[in-house]
Amino acid sequence: MITIGLTGGIGTGKSAVVRILAELGAPVIDADKVGHAVYLPGEAAYRDVVETFGTDVVAFDGTIDRRRLGALVFSDPDALRRLNAIVHPRIRERLRTMVRAMRERGERHPIVIEAAVLIEAGWEGLCQEVWLVTASEAQVMGRLERERGLHPDDIRRRINAQMAEQERRKHATVLIENNGTLEQLREKVTALWRDVRARVER
Repeated sequence: MITIGLTGGIGTGKSAVVRILAELGAPVIDADKVGHAVYLPGEAAYRDVVETFGTDVVAFDGTIDRRRLGALVFSDPDALRRLNAIVHPRIRERLRTMVRAMRERGERHPIVIEAAVLIEAGWEGLCQEVWLVTASEAQVMGRLERERGLHPDDIRRRINAQMAEQERRKHATVLIENNGTLEQLREKVTALWRDVRARVER
């Protein structure tokens, strides 16, 4: 059985690849949604986050205010490291449990874990393959300006805050270059999915 970790930097088109894979029948786990769940009241991460960062990060309804927490940690690298040390291991364990449960229910297709921080968080160990979506800086800049209305300086800051592309490539088993049209991307992803399905079904 194969689990695929799908990752990529901001603006590379990772979400488009996920949509195509889902259309092709791939079971997809969104690590970001899993991350949201581990912050919920009653979860161990909730208690640890409140103990570490104080009640100021708790919203009026008792949940973690992710916007306040984000403003706090993204301006302080040490605070971000403390937060990641709390949530990343718990997200990893939740992902592992979800994959195991899907297999126990009879899922035989390759399972795709979509995670922007797959490599940074050390979750690639959950996967047999790492598919990395890449795009040129010009493509990334253009997409983020058009689709999110971001200023070029803001885009560069976000890119610089990420893991370097060269480092990501060291961990990748498959590169998906997304510098063309959506149809070209669809053709690439479809071919990759057919190939991995064929390998599973041998």
